[in-house]
Amino acid sequence: MKAIGYYKPQPIGAADALADIEIPAPVPGPRDLLVRIKAISINPVDVKVRAGVKPADGQARILGWDAAGVVEAVGTDTALFRVGDEVFYAGTLNRPGTNAELQAVDERLVGRKPTSLSFEQAAALPLTAVTAWELLFDRLGVPAEDKTRAGTLFIINGAGGVGSILIQIARQLTGLTVIATASRPETAEWVKQMGAHHVVDHHKSLAEGLKAIGFSEVDYVAGLTATQQNLPAIVDILRPQGKLALIDDPETLDIAPFKRKSLSVHWELMFTRSIYETPDMIAQHDILNRVSELVDQGVLRTTLKENFGPINAANLRAAHASVESGKAIGKSVLAGF
Repeated sequence: MKAIGYYKPQPIGAADALADIEIPAPVPGPRDLLVRIKAISINPVDVKVRAGVKPADGQARILGWDAAGVVEAVGTDTALFRVGDEVFYAGTLNRPGTNAELQAVDERLVGRKPTSLSFEQAAALPLTAVTAWELLFDRLGVPAEDKTRAGTLFIINGAGGVGSILIQIARQLTGLTVIATASRPETAEWVKQMGAHHVVDHHKSLAEGLKAIGFSEVDYVAGLTATQQNLPAIVDILRPQGKLALIDDPETLDIAPFKRKSLSVHWELMFTRSIYETPDMIAQHDILNRVSELVDQGVLRTTLKENFGPINAANLRAAHASVESGKAIGKSVLAGF
């Protein structure tokens, strides 16, 4: 089958940073679905792994986590899907990825694709939607789908993939006031479209930006990027006993200053359940199914912003370069081989 892989970490400008290859089709395990990939999207994790992780034993590594496609075969112990079902999912870190015509994926990580979306529109959602859902409801402990509880959520990098869907989930499913950061006119407009009540420029003082819109402190901070650099400001703007949840990869994170305010810190990695095959691993199936329902009800919308064309190495390199630029808005997808 066709796939896109890499043999060694290289800058994305290298002609063979990602290459078109042929590999054998996977065989599904007992709990697996064999999915024919129709569309994929790109996440920062794709870029990080490609740039920094050497494939084992000289074999090509197949990247990719987000996908939407059609179930082509099922394992002997599956119970959630049938051949022909349209699905979307984000997979796991420790198996070959979605940048291939076929992929085997544990059914407990898979959701029903929203019927109202195309494969391209659906592929933009899984990883970021699961991340945002877990961050807000599992890590920060905001009551799920309860609009009676007030509070303030401050999202750093609201125009990125996770920020774009986190804004929507928080605005539509909670009673929180949603404040998101953006630094350019186009990103500020995007986060407003996603549903943010207020926008603050993260290239300026966060505390001053909050004061300008009438807030002195917030209850929750979602640190989606540059958490290490923003840490003093985060301590400043969080109310006493407030909560920070982060998803990025700071080299160090000195939280000693959090003690005086009794602030709590929460890490979110949506791959934790699949890496450790936790007893509640099927929660990601449930999350994606709920997201799918909410999309079909018109409550949530796709975060697709740019389509880079068919799934091949050249287009995938362009999509990686876009993510690396730090200027991408929403999610970028590729569709069809």
